[in-house]
Amino acid sequence: MRILADENIDAPIVAWLRSEGHDVTAVSEMAPGTDDASILPIAVEQKRVVMTFDSDFGELVIRRRLPVPGVILLRLRTRDPNMLLEFMRTTWATISRFAVGHFVVVTAGNVRIRPLPPIDVKS
Repeated sequence: MRILADENIDAPIVAWLRSEGHDVTAVSEMAPGTDDASILPIAVEQKRVVMTFDSDFGELVIRRRLPVPGVILLRLRTRDPNMLLEFMRTTWATISRFAVGHFVVVTAGNVRIRPLPPIDVKS
């Protein structure tokens, strides 16, 4: 999967996703400080699912209907890198199955999936 990791996604998660064979671009590596609205066009251009802890993406994608290939919104209480990494390892199969074309909200006890309208992505 092609993923655009928001700046708030820690390096161990990015490294783990890469080790699992995913093509991950991290905002923290390419353009630190990029605002949320500017991340979406990058995701569309590069055909990447956005992974974030930032609930502002709900406003941008759901309410304003800005296009994006998919969003994984992590709504977890912990920010401990080791706990997050373990959580990702145990839930990734479910999360990744629905990420493309959906807004996926991940909490400690639930994964909610909302389909997104298709976007016109030029090859």
